[in-house]
Amino acid sequence: MNLAVTLSRRKNGHENYEFVRLKIPDHTIPRLIDVCDILRRRGIEPPYEYLFVWLEDLIADNLDLLFPGMKVVKHAPFRITRNADIDYEYELDNPYTDMTDLIEEKLDQREFGSIVRLSVPETMDTSTLDMLIKRLEISPERDVYRVNGALGGASLMQLLSVDKPELKDPPYTPRVPEGLLERSTIFDAIRKRDYMLHVPYDSFSPVEVFFQQAANDPNVLAIKATLYRVGRKSPIVHALMEARENDKQVTVLVELKARFDEENNLEWARQLDEIGVHVIFGVEELPVKTHAKVALVVRREADGVRRYVHLSTGNYNSSTARLYTDIGLFTSNREIADDVSHLFNRLTGFAPGTSYKRLLVAPEYLHTMLLRLIDGEIAAAREGKPARIIFKMNQLEEDVMIAKMYEASQAGVQVDLLVRGICCLRPGIPGMSDRIRVISIVGRFLEHSRIFYFQNAPPDQRIYLGSADLMRRNLYNRVEVVFPVLDPALQRNVLRILATSLRDNVKAWELGRDDVYRRVPRREGDIPIDSQAQFMLDSYGLDEVV
Repeated sequence: MNLAVTLSRRKNGHENYEFVRLKIPDHTIPRLIDVCDILRRRGIEPPYEYLFVWLEDLIADNLDLLFPGMKVVKHAPFRITRNADIDYEYELDNPYTDMTDLIEEKLDQREFGSIVRLSVPETMDTSTLDMLIKRLEISPERDVYRVNGALGGASLMQLLSVDKPELKDPPYTPRVPEGLLERSTIFDAIRKRDYMLHVPYDSFSPVEVFFQQAANDPNVLAIKATLYRVGRKSPIVHALMEARENDKQVTVLVELKARFDEENNLEWARQLDEIGVHVIFGVEELPVKTHAKVALVVRREADGVRRYVHLSTGNYNSSTARLYTDIGLFTSNREIADDVSHLFNRLTGFAPGTSYKRLLVAPEYLHTMLLRLIDGEIAAAREGKPARIIFKMNQLEEDVMIAKMYEASQAGVQVDLLVRGICCLRPGIPGMSDRIRVISIVGRFLEHSRIFYFQNAPPDQRIYLGSADLMRRNLYNRVEVVFPVLDPALQRNVLRILATSLRDNVKAWELGRDDVYRRVPRREGDIPIDSQAQFMLDSYGLDEVV
């Protein structure tokens, strides 16, 4: 955040003007100044309970103290956004590139990245704006954004610290699935059957217990995991370090290229490496991010060695697990465990010919398999059978997948899409996409789970969960894992999640053929259904399926 200030002073009978860019302090001083708190500390009772002033406004009103002898002609705030993407392409040119050195070098350069946005008040005068455009060497058509209101709205998060419980969501305590933590070890429970967690409605604590018990169980031989965004205080990373101290074989793929988490991941990687954990940074011959969320525990038992697996749509991050909706699966299914073992062999060595029985893995297989499953619905519709696909994801952008959905709609397939963010498909166009519906749910929690449902697929391929959105970067340029839900009871739970989400008429927005989102209408007599509120009552929502 900055102030653009124009100053003047008379010299030799002439008015001389100076343009000054004044940087507003960040991190060291709160951007929202609590005036009432200051008054109370000075023994003055304020007329309001709370009153906040923007730091830039406070500085702007006192510019004469900063520039004595000068006249303040005008001032206005502006905010610069720089390109924070790190270009890793040239690591292909040098196979001996040290990723840790590369990340550190690029992080140092991030604050000097090219300008991609200049945010200014819509009231900023033309001459000040022209001066900024000239000095910053940016495009007025492409890079300038006029804003009605305060710049950098993320600073409003500071208001969450205000003690006004009546203005906040009531506290919510997540539940633990019955039977999962009631045996002597979590492995005893998973050995009996698969378990599913729908966070934040279900507690994330069983995932932490999974790692912690693995670290201290004398029968556990090895632990392998992928880490993408784990947070600054991670019980899971500490459990992995404890496992190594207990002389277990621990292998961790730490994705250093996780945007804005590079520095944090680099620090964790160093700590893990120092304690003897086998740390890797990605597939040797594939310069792609590893976005999959997978963990494998190898355990010695009375009847031989057994493998326990955790797969998830979301990160191993205890903080975001309280804010993001994700679905995780615990299983000891032999075929899935085989696939996960093969995946880690692929991630930790040279195994380009790796194939899988159950998992859909990008970049090699996921795209092709999803298209094939959609083709199955198209074939069913052309035979006159009811056909439907339901996808839930964060973003939809990949052109081949979108074209296939248009084809499905034209063939008679009902296509329901729950897309929280970017959607490059246009629904509701007669003759092209009139059987496609796009819904975005924006509520208390950030919708983050990915679900893929195919009505006519074989039962063991009917429902998939995973880490991938339908974007080019996920399908072609990342290691992603999409996994099946095989247990009939858990399949029904996923169908309940989808049914409840599609019936939301409180927090749901529908995309129209004109590319405009409108609230899902609630007709007279309709019962209000807030899907997230329903999940807080029951982790899987309404007792109905799609």
